Amino acid sequence: MEETVANKRCHVVAMPYPGRGHINPMLNLCKLILSKSNDIFITFVVTEEWLGFLSSEFQQQPLANFRFAALPQVIPSEAGRGADVLGFIEAVLTKLQDPFEQLLDRLELTPTAIIYDVIMSWVIRVGNQRNVPVASLVTVSASFFTVLSHLDLLVQHGHIPDADISERGNEVVDYIPGLPSVTLADLPASFQGDAGRKVKQQMLEKDFPMNNAQYLLSTSIYEFEEQAINSLKVRYPSISLYHIGPMIPYSSLGNKTDETSSYEDERLDYFRWLDSQPRGSVLYISQGSFLSISSGQSQEIIAGIKESGVRFLWVIRGDNDTSSFKDDISDQMGFLVPWCDQLRVLCHPSIGGFWTHCGWNSTSEGIYAGVPMLTCPIAWDQLLNSKMIVNDMEIGWSVIKNDHLQKGGLVTRHEIAKLVREFMDPENDKRKEMINRAKELQNTFTNAIVNGGSATSDLEAFINSLPSKSRTLKAFS
Repeated sequence: MEETVANKRCHVVAMPYPGRGHINPMLNLCKLILSKSNDIFITFVVTEEWLGFLSSEFQQQPLANFRFAALPQVIPSEAGRGADVLGFIEAVLTKLQDPFEQLLDRLELTPTAIIYDVIMSWVIRVGNQRNVPVASLVTVSASFFTVLSHLDLLVQHGHIPDADISERGNEVVDYIPGLPSVTLADLPASFQGDAGRKVKQQMLEKDFPMNNAQYLLSTSIYEFEEQAINSLKVRYPSISLYHIGPMIPYSSLGNKTDETSSYEDERLDYFRWLDSQPRGSVLYISQGSFLSISSGQSQEIIAGIKESGVRFLWVIRGDNDTSSFKDDISDQMGFLVPWCDQLRVLCHPSIGGFWTHCGWNSTSEGIYAGVPMLTCPIAWDQLLNSKMIVNDMEIGWSVIKNDHLQKGGLVTRHEIAKLVREFMDPENDKRKEMINRAKELQNTFTNAIVNGGSATSDLEAFINSLPSKSRTLKAFS
């Protein structure tokens, strides 16, 4: 291993935030980097818990010039962190730095660069102190990161931390550079009240020294968010900003496109079921891997989907109470899975729509697959992503509107059933218009990630800018 690292031009240490929606983009970025350069070695740092998860995933297909390194489990476990989101964030921001520095001291070769999840900005201080350049990976949309970068404006206009969204959700926010007009309801409720103050202080005041980073990596397509990306360049003029495209696993699809009816290398039960369904007839449902909607709303969704009579493939997590309809599902009506290869599912020709919680990874995968979306956001950036899908891109409808979500009301099963039927109706003219726009955005995405495209060109420029071991690094403090 020592000889392997020593022979490489560049040794990159990757430090993701310890959550599935953050680790996956970092892994996809590392895979893309290694696919474009044989002269880089990557050490991927995770907690011991995540090392257990990921090691098994990589056993069958090990990655060249890549290794995992583990930090002690000094933060709450993945299984238990949902009960205290703010406590988990605080632990990540306060308890991982010392173990990370100790790990760097043990490495046989000093890193020439560190890529880290932008939430964990204490890594900037570590890199600055060691004269190692750092790259901030932004795992949310450029638009949402623009909001985070201008929270001072929200404070000045009295919109955080004291605004009552249940009463003021329709107030227009039109003063954030690079962001089209939004309402207060399109922004996270977690900015409000005591919890909002804590998140703001932890993530943005004390631990967000962006101007001391050397690179900013936006996981967006320039053509999608041109104004937001340009505003970030103005906001951080001393940082090299690269718009490298969403870090979703499109490279693993190879030549398998949405016209492919079967995947010989992954003939899993749910793919066989999809192969048997009419083209465009199946609604794929996934509410993400972490946050949950209320139990009452979950029951209305379950009943509404059943009442709609629409075919579905549903990723059911352990916190979903599906006992009321598991035994009633016919093979033709639906298929339940605990997990699936989401991007390949979305690209399957029988998929006609995507019910999504609007996380940035899922939003990007829906756009890549060219399918219209039903949005059911829960929190954080999902609200703004939902607004972008429905109002800006016009490739989806809202199941739960943001202002409705903030007020805590329930969308009834009958409302859901009616919406789903209309959304999946192949004769619906509004659906046809959505599909056409979704295909246009899909083409834009595809053009950005091919050789010479905007995202690929920026990723290659970033790779070429990484310092070599022989280069004398200047102090960045």
